[in-house]
Order: sequence, then C-alpha cells, then structure tokens
Amino acid sequence: CSLPFPARRARQKEAKMAAPMSDGLPALAPGAAPYGNFPHYSRFHPPEGRVRLLPPGLLRRLFPAAAARPLLGLDVGCNSGELSVALYRHLLGLSEGEGSRDEPEAGQDLNLLCCDIDAALVERARRCSPFPASISFAQLDIMDRGAREPFLRSHLRRFGRAAFDIGFCMSVTMWIHLNHGDSGLVAFLAFLASLCKYLLVEPQPWKCYRAAARRLRKLGRNDFDHFRCLAINGDMAARITEILTRDCAMDLVCCFGSTSWDRSLLLFKAKNCDPEGMEPSEQHG
Repeated sequence: CSLPFPARRARQKEAKMAAPMSDGLPALAPGAAPYGNFPHYSRFHPPEGRVRLLPPGLLRRLFPAAAARPLLGLDVGCNSGELSVALYRHLLGLSEGEGSRDEPEAGQDLNLLCCDIDAALVERARRCSPFPASISFAQLDIMDRGAREPFLRSHLRRFGRAAFDIGFCMSVTMWIHLNHGDSGLVAFLAFLASLCKYLLVEPQPWKCYRAAARRLRKLGRNDFDHFRCLAINGDMAARITEILTRDCAMDLVCCFGSTSWDRSLLLFKAKNCDPEGMEPSEQHG
C-alpha cells in the first residue's frame, strides 16, 4: 500500500524521483518509489497474508446493531486495489469470484472509499474492481487539509454521516513518516482517529525504514529528508499505539497477530464510539 497523494510542495521536490507511472511505461527501478507507489505491490506482499489474520464475521462483531446502512469504510493508501478488494470480500464473507450480494447480511452492507498517490494505480484499481458499486477509488492528497477535508466530508454527507465506521491504514505509516516527519505522522494519525470509529493499522517496523533508505542510496538518490532526525523510532507498532491511545482518544481493541513479513495488524476504537462490538474478553494477542 502506498502513501496518498503528498502535498504539492513535496510533489514538486520529488517529482523526478516518484513520478506516477502508466501501465504502458517501463517500471521504476526497485526502490524508486519513495511514497510507496510500487506498481506490483501485491506480488511481494499478497493480500491473503493480511486477511487470513482477521476473524470471520468481524463486521458483525464490531457493529452488532448495524442501524445505519451501509457501513462506511475508508482505505488510505490502496495502491492498485488488490488488498482493498480482498478486505471487502473477507469482511462480507464473499468467496473469490463471488459478486455482491443482493441482500447483504445484517451489519455487512459496506461502502468502501479508497485513495492513493498514483493516478495510474488508481485507474487500474477502477478498471479491475469487481465491485464498482460498493468500492470507489480516488486520487487524494491526504496530507493537504485543503484537499482532504472537502472531499471526505462531501463523501460522508452523501450518506448522512459524520464519520467512517472503519478505516484501513495498511503499510502506509512509514511513507507518511519518512516524507512528512514526526509531526506529519502524528497529524496523520490524529486525522484518521477523528474520522473513523474503528481503525485497522498495519505499521511498518523500523527495519523497513532502514531498508527503504538503503534502496534509495543504492540508486544514487537523495535520502529521505526526515529519516536521520526521526525521534519516533524503534518499535513502531508500540509507538503508533502510544500516539493513538495517548494523543488521539482511541483504545487498542486487539492485535490480530503478525504477517509473515513481520507486520502487526492492530485494531483501534474511538473512545467516543457507541459502546458496542468486541469486548475485551474477545481480544486477540
């Protein structure tokens, strides 16, 4: 997954390094996607490695009443959409190749809005989506308040809502952190926490930061501006949990375990969320 469209100043600065790709153009050299917009991301981190960790019937457990229809989801950094579609299928209990249900089960009618940095990746996601009525893809500068606020609020108003029911931030935090620094990471997490009742986060561990910086140096590119001065470092799952629970009015509901590439799936819940869903006794890990 990749970082949603960065602010204009950052785009201009790094344009030569991270120009969006088109399907007909040669792929960037490995490591030359400093915002995470890898063209074939799902080939080396398959969606199945994440969704297999999530328990069946998760939406019913989180939203047993499900008074509002549909549930609204936000996937930040969707790349070309393979993981978004896999999450949608898993959350709705749809098998591979199965289309949308005409009559979704209680608590399982989901509208998923997905955004990413790369226009070509977003277009590919749109073309390939088996659920165009339920999953939408958009290019969005998530770090630009002037761009994100009206776009996301307009989407919520279409459904008469003030917040998304669940947000997904899958292997995105590192790219925000490297390109926008400690303050950018905190602001990004605070924004998602303010906009989502539940938030599923897959933080990249610190070793991935070092690997990303090393790949750029091997290509003779400039290092990430913030990498050598990041005070938020070390155990990134613990640090992100600390930020969300201490500063962003969220509680850690559970950890669903770790992928084979050593990334934890952490579920958080807004403190002001209605008291429903998973109880502490149901938590994993």
